[in-house]
Amino acid sequence: MLAVRIHETGGPEKLRADDIPLPAPGAGEVRLRVEAAGVNFIDTYKRSGLYPVPLPHTLGQEAAGVVTAVGAGVTDFQAGDRVASAAMTGGYAAEALAPAAQVVRVPPGVSAQLAAAVLLQGMTAHYLAGDTWPLKPGDTALVHAAAGGVGLLLVQIAKKRGARVLATVGTDAKAQLAREAGAEAVCVYTRENFSAAARAFTGGRGVDVVYDGVGKDTFEGSLASLRPRGLLASYGNASGAVPPFAPLVLSQKGSLFFTRPTLAHYTATPAELRARSGDLFAWIAAGTLQVRIGATFPLAAAADAHRALEGRGTTGKVLLLPS
Repeated sequence: MLAVRIHETGGPEKLRADDIPLPAPGAGEVRLRVEAAGVNFIDTYKRSGLYPVPLPHTLGQEAAGVVTAVGAGVTDFQAGDRVASAAMTGGYAAEALAPAAQVVRVPPGVSAQLAAAVLLQGMTAHYLAGDTWPLKPGDTALVHAAAGGVGLLLVQIAKKRGARVLATVGTDAKAQLAREAGAEAVCVYTRENFSAAARAFTGGRGVDVVYDGVGKDTFEGSLASLRPRGLLASYGNASGAVPPFAPLVLSQKGSLFFTRPTLAHYTATPAELRARSGDLFAWIAAGTLQVRIGATFPLAAAADAHRALEGRGTTGKVLLLPS
């Protein structure tokens, strides 16, 4: 079957379309025919070497499709079930494996493309807004990269919880998308100082929480945007990893909190996974959560998808389509 792998780390040119054997599901695993695979920044981190993986390695941890086989001990799923997972092994392929405990059913009315577009980024937005800093009515939140895959979903979920949202984006076109998602104010960071905008947005106090998936380029400004005892939730490294810093900085800037969460710890049990994904699917069905698929690419063009994502030329979700 076709699979997109890396044999060495580096730029998008390191992605290679290979013909590899069909994987056999082990105990507790399901295999699915991939109908859509999500392209996420974590894939670029593995490709570049920021997150080391054994080589050769088939990228992709998010996909949706149809179960084709199950391993020993799997009783919740059977061939023909429509499913999705954000904990795949090798989702950039015609077929891929996932632990059954990290697989969810895709309900009728939700396409495979929508499921693959919302699962990883949507559950990330869900835990950030609901658990990392549980937003409540009147809270103020700064959402970086608000026209991206996580950003557009996070703005919508934050508004659902009654928060006031200041969004940062790179262009006027992206600013319009953030406003449509519910951002009360938008800062185009390429020509405005977002820390100053955060102070203006809150009457000089600073926001309660900053949700930052950008990393290195926004770290200092994010700290400067917070009120005393506010929280910086650094959940990604789109511009590179946050550099080492002295914890004393948090004290000097107002006894701030800093956390580096990851989705695996917020979907550690099947019950938590299904509660988060269930909320997302229910909101989609009700029409109260809009999922933007910004671009699709053939599986063999995964390198182009990575270039588009890293070049910040995309909005919403980027998908790979095996067929």
